[in-house]
Amino acid sequence: MDGFVATYINRLDAKGRVSVPAAFRAVLAREGQEGLYCYPALDLPAIDAGGVRLQEAIADQLSDFETFSEDYETLSTAFYADSRVLKIDQDGRVMLPEEFREVTGIGDAALFAGQGLKFQIWEESRFRERQKAAREHLRSLKGSLGRKSRPARGTEEAR
Repeated sequence: MDGFVATYINRLDAKGRVSVPAAFRAVLAREGQEGLYCYPALDLPAIDAGGVRLQEAIADQLSDFETFSEDYETLSTAFYADSRVLKIDQDGRVMLPEEFREVTGIGDAALFAGQGLKFQIWEESRFRERQKAAREHLRSLKGSLGRKSRPARGTEEAR
């Protein structure tokens, strides 16, 4: 798998910089991404981040909506107007903007959680709460996880 996997915790320095995990930087480099594309998660106190594949997935998602529809306008604002491309310095660090730190509650450390196509940046205790809730939810769904109830992504039936 050539995606973002695992969880890492890195400390912010006095200037608000944090090291992007080396494994994540390697994925970004393979995608040809020079910076870190990120935006506040739509419904969580986290930052969604990634590279070219994330940007392509967003464009694909938006293509399902009429260009000037309310849904398109709302999503494009969330994905583009609130986004930033953070420069990764020669030491593998990015400067976390203050507005991102406020959204997440990040203080002196940031947790990077891989999600395959993208990763999220969290304050650790908030992530641990989310992780616990996600596992409980998955336990409740376990019996139905093996069923194919919808067409594969990219097929006409899925659109």
